[in-house]
Amino acid sequence: MTPGASPSRPWPRGAAVTEPEDRDRAAPGGASFGSLADAFLEMMAAERGSSPRTVESYGRDLADFGAFLRAGQHSALSVERDSLRAYLGQLAGQGLSPRTQARRLSCLRQFFGFLLVERHRADNPSLGLDSPRQGRPLPRVLSEEEVRALLDTARTLPGPNGVRMVALMELLYSTGLRVSELVGLPASAVARDPAVLLVRGKGDRERLVPLGDPARAALRDWLAVRDQTLPRSEAARKRSARFLFPSARGSRDGHLGRDAFYRALADLAARAGLDPGRVSPHVLRHCFASHMLAHGADLRGVQAMLGHEDIVTTEIYTHVLDARLKALVHSAHPLAGADDAGASASTAGKSDSQDGD
Repeated sequence: MTPGASPSRPWPRGAAVTEPEDRDRAAPGGASFGSLADAFLEMMAAERGSSPRTVESYGRDLADFGAFLRAGQHSALSVERDSLRAYLGQLAGQGLSPRTQARRLSCLRQFFGFLLVERHRADNPSLGLDSPRQGRPLPRVLSEEEVRALLDTARTLPGPNGVRMVALMELLYSTGLRVSELVGLPASAVARDPAVLLVRGKGDRERLVPLGDPARAALRDWLAVRDQTLPRSEAARKRSARFLFPSARGSRDGHLGRDAFYRALADLAARAGLDPGRVSPHVLRHCFASHMLAHGADLRGVQAMLGHEDIVTTEIYTHVLDARLKALVHSAHPLAGADDAGASASTAGKSDSQDGD
């Protein structure tokens, strides 16, 4: 893409980073930082299939970096690694979390990689910069009993919306789908009561996820009443009919909104006697992975079902494997009970000695 051209802006409003003064301050070669950033964001949306939220986030990150360049009178086409290191130091000085700093650095790596590929630069100055050291917080999960309480409570909800909630919960817990994947499922995905669900995830990548019997039963119940929830307007009805979970209000997207599902899930948690702050679609995705691993699933299999491109992402759940392996060694290793047996014998000996006295 040629910088300086007016991009079609497929990303959300507010993601673009161009400012009027930036347009006038063109970098050597006639390309301003704003036009380069706009071209990069359009590439992320159009060629890499990044979600609108990702592109919007990168737009904010580049806007912040652009302000740093202007303050130091740097150009994106000539800025050097030391300046980028200074920028990262500035982020740390502002108190931003290591996670946020790492995301900003990831954005810069991709941005300068784009400039390199497009031959605006002969190098990528962000390479060789160390990512901020991050702790690895364990994913928040619910116990199996708490998930069961949510499912049981969902079955008490009346009417078609109650049937829909059961289907949403069973599907989410059975597959570990992302919330955007769940609410955006096409009706055709379950048209023939499939044992395997075809999911289109991040980057438009497809994956196959097995469906358990409880989820399939819940989907059959939902399909029997689904048409009752379609909007009355013919145009809205046509727009919503292609989705498994249509929008009853005929929203522009045509399907149940993320926010609407978040609110329904919070209400369900309260009804089940759980803290709504502990329950979210992503927490249930964590529950799917953690509970699967706890019951013997293979890490690679869970990676495939979650749609993680890199196994490193799935390794956040290895705390479950650690606990399982410890229990396995304790129960299965021939010497695992030796210490306990020795301790028992020692205690018995002392007891006999005391009795003799």
